Amino acid sequence: MMRKNIVLIGFMATGKSSLGRRLAGRLHYRFVDTDQAIEEITGKTVEQIFRQDGETRFRSEENLLARKLSKQSGLVIATGGGMVLNPENVALLRQNGVLIGLRADPEVIIQRAKGKRRRPLLNRGDLRSNVMKLLREREGAYDLAEFTVDTGKLSLDQAYNEIVQYLKQSGYLS
Repeated sequence: MMRKNIVLIGFMATGKSSLGRRLAGRLHYRFVDTDQAIEEITGKTVEQIFRQDGETRFRSEENLLARKLSKQSGLVIATGGGMVLNPENVALLRQNGVLIGLRADPEVIIQRAKGKRRRPLLNRGDLRSNVMKLLREREGAYDLAEFTVDTGKLSLDQAYNEIVQYLKQSGYLS
């Protein structure tokens, strides 16, 4: 049986990378963090791509990566927060994946994002107003997940357990 990819979607700082690594390790899947993969492919940090080449270039790299990942299986994919803003990326990731949403209250996101240099969309100006503005702009964008977990209210283990339970009940995991 082909193992569908587990695709974690959600706003920045909702725990996609941390939870993704845990899921991949325990389920014996391969872990892919899309931001890291783009950095490896381009030889630039996400911040450098945004600064030197612009957001459009970064989004096109995301799309190329989504095309590549859609042809693979047995992956846990932690997507960048904006990856699902492109409907084509969503369609590609769904071809061979189940979309799991991670959410957290704005206060939790702000606390987790504080002092993190690697978030170009949050690093200009006031963190709180940037988070609130982006959350408003992206409202509904993550609603296309089949199942959503609130990582602000659950520990990493609790979130992991809820996701695995859902995947088993839905027949994605045996």
